[in-house]
Amino acid sequence: MHAVGLIAEFNPLHSGHQFALQKARQLSGADAVVVVMSGNFVQRGEPAILDKWQRTQLALDAGADVVVELPVTSSVQAADQFAEGAIDLLRGLNVHALAFGSEQADLDYLQLAKDLADISGSQNQFRQYNQTFATQLNEAIVQQTGQALTAPNTMLGLAYARATLAKDWPMALYPFARQGRDHDDPELDAHSASASAIRHALRQQQPVPEEVLPAATQAMIERLMPLNWTTLFPLLRYRLQTTPLSQLRAIYTMSEGLEYRLVQQLRPGHDFDAFLEAIKSKRYTYARLRRLALYTVLNLTQNEMTWAAAHPVLHVLGFSAAGRAYLHQEKKQINLPLITKVNAAMLQPDGELNLVNRADQLLENQTNRAQNYGRLPIMLRD
Repeated sequence: MHAVGLIAEFNPLHSGHQFALQKARQLSGADAVVVVMSGNFVQRGEPAILDKWQRTQLALDAGADVVVELPVTSSVQAADQFAEGAIDLLRGLNVHALAFGSEQADLDYLQLAKDLADISGSQNQFRQYNQTFATQLNEAIVQQTGQALTAPNTMLGLAYARATLAKDWPMALYPFARQGRDHDDPELDAHSASASAIRHALRQQQPVPEEVLPAATQAMIERLMPLNWTTLFPLLRYRLQTTPLSQLRAIYTMSEGLEYRLVQQLRPGHDFDAFLEAIKSKRYTYARLRRLALYTVLNLTQNEMTWAAAHPVLHVLGFSAAGRAYLHQEKKQINLPLITKVNAAMLQPDGELNLVNRADQLLENQTNRAQNYGRLPIMLRD
């Protein structure tokens, strides 16, 4: 049997994600769909709205066969690093196909990636301080290829293609046209909605049509993750007020004197949104600043993130019968640590899941529900 990969947050799982799971299997003809899913923290620099076990159950019910965790060290990243972390895990599971939704499904993503092989994606390559890194990267892409690629899922698809080249891992790519509204469209109606609009409605305790949010997801809404930037901001404030600048400087992506800016712009009465407004400049996107704020709360340093990128592990969150068969088939080919039960040693400072557990303890402290220790994969019964 062979597998197709899907990289997702499922934040939360909605009708568009159900379509993506079906499309991945249909386009590739795969026997198993392997999902690399963000853990409890997501790319935009905030906690997911449901925890990773809830979202794993929803993914399995919607057609996933294996769900592995994209750890916080990869999930809370810009597109290139996010993609490389996910491709590392698919390579570890010997998956040679990847399906993804895009606003431009007709592009040859691998060829575009080859055309851009000399653009490293390093922020040090772009030094115009009156523009964000993303803007400068987009301009470089237009100059080199003549293609204007600004839609978020198109850029992410290109990041996946570039990651397969960077990791020297051949993959068949299956882009498909996204259904529904644009990525961050705030509108919510009876037929379609973005994940952003759904999250906003849920947090405001507004109803979401079942055509948009499946019944299984609706059933879990009463257990929304209690973490958000309202609850995290006091922790960030305390960290900035009490941590020496020399230690703040060691936080991942705390570059170009940002530690001074964060401390100087901290004002009494600020909520998190006001704080972001105060530190925003043309150089940094809001997503970049939210990620930096989260790294600061979690005390994730440059050295720790570098180490984690070089030592990926496969933390299996769930599988179906087909997924179990695929894992059994590939077990001799899997060349990364495969974790199906988390023991205490894995959570220690030198353990494989130490940084994941450090982040997840924020949630455990709020809910008293273990996120890692002793947890077994969710098994979907036939």
